[in-house]
Amino acid sequence: MLELLTAGKRRVRKIRIAEGQDPSPQLDEIERLAAQRRIPLETVPRVRFDAEAKTFAPQGVMASAAPVSLVELDQLASPRRGHPFLLVVANVTDPQNLGALLRSAACAGVTGVVLARHRAAHLSPSVVKVAAGAVEHLAFCVVGGIPAALGELQRAGVFTIGLAADANRSLYDLSLGDVGVALVVGGEERGLAPLARRRCDEVVAIPQHGGVASLNVAAAGTVACFQVARWRAEHALAGS
Repeated sequence: MLELLTAGKRRVRKIRIAEGQDPSPQLDEIERLAAQRRIPLETVPRVRFDAEAKTFAPQGVMASAAPVSLVELDQLASPRRGHPFLLVVANVTDPQNLGALLRSAACAGVTGVVLARHRAAHLSPSVVKVAAGAVEHLAFCVVGGIPAALGELQRAGVFTIGLAADANRSLYDLSLGDVGVALVVGGEERGLAPLARRRCDEVVAIPQHGGVASLNVAAAGTVACFQVARWRAEHALAGS
């Protein structure tokens, strides 16, 4: 909630607070920002609040806000603000996984996220809650087909890297120069679809040393996002 109000990217129509909330600095700040932006604030009975909330285990404050604005793919791929660092999410269906991916992406410095329109989780209230404010700091594009989007990114000069547990090459063996990067993660059950995999410039795996078969998509995406962030930081340091 605080990120929504602080970022100020979306119009907030109303804020509801459940009765009986314990005082806290966070709640005070929400009320201050709401007053500053002239957003109506309503205290409602807990039973009504829980019935109207669209997420599991609501935390006592919710907002009615405009949807997240979407941009075109060519805007995400544009180098005008520096080389893009994109996360392409192909057919992730669990809102918990998508929310966790978005939070990690924002922390790692991802500049834009590409989501599939069909057979995939979208920016639902549950996803936004798990992402814990990250959606307010990311640009989003929704595409009809991931393979076609990867082709468009490549034509724009963005290097595409697919994650697959059975890939022969290690993520840690890649060393990228001064280029835009798109990290591509597949679905929970089957990973990257064959056509999307073929469209990637490189397909890599995260080396594992324990007894568990593989990381889940949220954990794998987090590791890969921060590895790309490391490459970018090292290249920036070398060029300074």
